[in-house]
Amino acid sequence: MFFRNSRCLACGTALGYDPEAGEIVALEPGPSAALWRRWGGGSTPLYARCANFETAAACNWLLPRRNERRTKKPRRLLCRSCGLNRTIPDLAVEGSALLWGHVEASKRRVVSSLLGLGLPVRSRVDEDPVNGLAFDLLRPQPGGPPVMTGHADGIITLNVEEADDVKRERLRAAMQEPYRTLLGHLRHELGHYYWMRLVSGRTWHEPFKALFGDEQAEYQAALKRHYESGPPADWRLRHVSAYASAHPWEDWAETWAHYLHMVDSLDTAASFGLHALAGDVQYEPFPTAVLYQPDAPAAEEFLSFVNRWIELTGVLNEMSRSMGQADLYPFVLSAAVVAKLQFVHLVVGSAT
Repeated sequence: MFFRNSRCLACGTALGYDPEAGEIVALEPGPSAALWRRWGGGSTPLYARCANFETAAACNWLLPRRNERRTKKPRRLLCRSCGLNRTIPDLAVEGSALLWGHVEASKRRVVSSLLGLGLPVRSRVDEDPVNGLAFDLLRPQPGGPPVMTGHADGIITLNVEEADDVKRERLRAAMQEPYRTLLGHLRHELGHYYWMRLVSGRTWHEPFKALFGDEQAEYQAALKRHYESGPPADWRLRHVSAYASAHPWEDWAETWAHYLHMVDSLDTAASFGLHALAGDVQYEPFPTAVLYQPDAPAAEEFLSFVNRWIELTGVLNEMSRSMGQADLYPFVLSAAVVAKLQFVHLVVGSAT
């Protein structure tokens, strides 16, 4: 069974993803046509399928159904991921439904990681109108203004045409990026949101400035300078990507995105028993001295996490090359970037 499955391909059993348990569960019919329960689990827990199950989103997530007679709040029809949407593209427009379905598949994977990390994930639409998160998934209209992917005050806007492989690859090549994916966009923009939620004006703010730089630097001017002049020659010594060198906010968002890449990918590798065998990859592991806080609790565990990532991606990059494909992870982590990754790790840990 895989993360996207809604039915077992071997026996036909209905499946669904329980975001609270963080696992795919086998289902059997419940007491009514709209309800399900865990296979062999008796009367509880009961689930409803997300209202987007039979749409182009093909959402396989479940909504736990408990005794809700004591509350006057209406039952949610959308799952923890789909319920974050404030706007979706016009599905009557040819091709929009397919693009939207690809975006939702990526968004579910990202949201599941956020929930697994214990980060606050509340919808700005119907749960937390002040600090919540929402998505505007938009498609440019002929003759209309362009749709710019970005974040503003808890609202993440995504141009769903990023789900078009040809258009996305054309943009990646034009912008000379080594990597451009829907997952990468979502993780990056979520980095901006969580900077607002977890860093800005909080105890982590001053340490952030010391490590990433002062975000008070004029943002638009910094981006203009980056696009006109390019990154500094030594950006690889201090940043995870060229774009990260544009401004402290972008440095944080890029580092955050890579942290989520690492967490999700290593978790997936572990779940399949995949690891790089000792001696397969020759590299010098990072020592504790490179960390932001070498004496932090579980610092050695975090360092092991980073070194496992470098070892694994070394093998996977070679696998990609053996198939004539680009590197799976076309980045090199410097000592300064490892320190920033630990900073992100500590911020995430303090939020749980």
